[in-house]
Order: sequence, then structure tokens, then C-alpha cells
Amino acid sequence: MAETAVNKQTVKSVKFVITRQDKPDSPSYIEEFELPYRPGMNVISALMEIQRNPVNTSGKQIAPVCWDSNCLEEVCGACSMVINGKPRQACAALVDQLEQPIRLEPMKTFPVVRDLVIDRDRMFKALKRVKAWIPIDGTYDLGPGPRMAEKKRQWAYELSKCMTCGVCLEACPNVNDKTDFIGPAAISQVRLFNAHPTGEMNKEERLESLMEDGGIEGCGNSQNCVRACPKGIPLTTSIAEMNKDTTKHMFKRWLGA
Repeated sequence: MAETAVNKQTVKSVKFVITRQDKPDSPSYIEEFELPYRPGMNVISALMEIQRNPVNTSGKQIAPVCWDSNCLEEVCGACSMVINGKPRQACAALVDQLEQPIRLEPMKTFPVVRDLVIDRDRMFKALKRVKAWIPIDGTYDLGPGPRMAEKKRQWAYELSKCMTCGVCLEACPNVNDKTDFIGPAAISQVRLFNAHPTGEMNKEERLESLMEDGGIEGCGNSQNCVRACPKGIPLTTSIAEMNKDTTKHMFKRWLGA
């Protein structure tokens, strides 16, 4: 951190280099900021400080920086951005643990709306495509459902931690504007909902969606996703399991079983 002596007291400051973009179709540009340091600062609290006093290092009053956030406790996934070259959650990024200047950029896999705000519609469309939900007919009480085996429940719980943050898609080299690969998150959610006692009724339908163009065959096994996932979800294990299930399903179709 930068330090300057003022009235014989040490004053710490934090420097930020932020990639900005005024509109979806406008060019990006760099803007620098310097803020007073406070213990326990994270990237979100720094962005809030810039919003309260939007003045860059040149002393120029500018439009506040735009970003997304909601829960501020690494649950909603909204504050995903690239911090010092790594896609991650801004709420969990502590200033004390980051090298300065701290560089903030929007994730490049998704279209930029403004500044650090991105459009994650690609990810949500992928979840719709694989029907990542449990369909229940009727509104009446169906009674208790079948119980899951404890071993299955434990790994299914790990998959359920996905917060659709998009970090795994940003880290994956196969997800870009030249491909329609649905990405590791949607594939892992197929495994989760196919394991559910009620969700498995639509198991074959989800596997069929993975076998279409842009499905599981788009994975190049780079394993970047599992290293980048902020929740530690075993994404590559899910992809391997779904690869196995889609292969079995394909042979069953061929044999007319």
C-alpha cells in the first residue's frame, strides 16, 4: 500500500485501476482512483466509497462506477468480476490480500452493460435449456417424497452450492463468442437434478439436451472451471459423470432399449 507522511502520522491509501465502459457498444477505457485505507476493506466497500465520492486520481469529478452486488456474503454471485486478472467475487476479495494497484475489469465471457456490470443471460439460458429445476404438477400437498441416500445427499449438497456467478464460464477457454458451449455450471446442474428422486423423472430429457450442439461435447477438459469455482464445486467430476451417462443413454437409444 502507498504510504505518505502527513503531520507525522502514516496515512495509507489504496490504488484502483478500473476498466470502464459507458455503453454496451462503446469502447472501454481505464480510470484510476486512490482511496484512504481502512482495515477490513473489500473491493465492494471500495467501490461504494468511489460511488460516494466519484473523483479520479486527476481530481476530476466523474460518473460513479457501476457494478452489480446483492448479498455481500458470497451467496448471490452477482458481484463477479476480474480482480487482478482472476475472475472472482468482489465481496470476498479483501484489499489486504490483493497486490496493488488493484485492477478491476468486467468478465469478458459476457456482454458488458456498463463498467463492471455484465449480462449473464447466456448462463441462465443454458440452465433453462437443461431444465435445471424440479417440475411438480399441481398445487396440492403431495406428501413426503422419497428419501435420498446419505452418500448421494452429501455430494448433491456440494453441487447445490452453485450461485450462478459465471466465474467457471469466464475461466473456461471453450466458452466464448465463437461457440455455443453451455459451460460447466449447467452440466453440473444436470447431475444435481438427475440425482433428485423427483427430478430423475426428467433425467433422459436433460441428457438429451446435453447431447445437442453446444452440449457436453464442447468441453475441452482444461479443468480451469474447478480451479476457479469460488464454492469449490467438483465441476470436472460432474462433467465426467455426465459424459458417462450421456454415452450410456446414446447406446440405449441405438439398441432401442
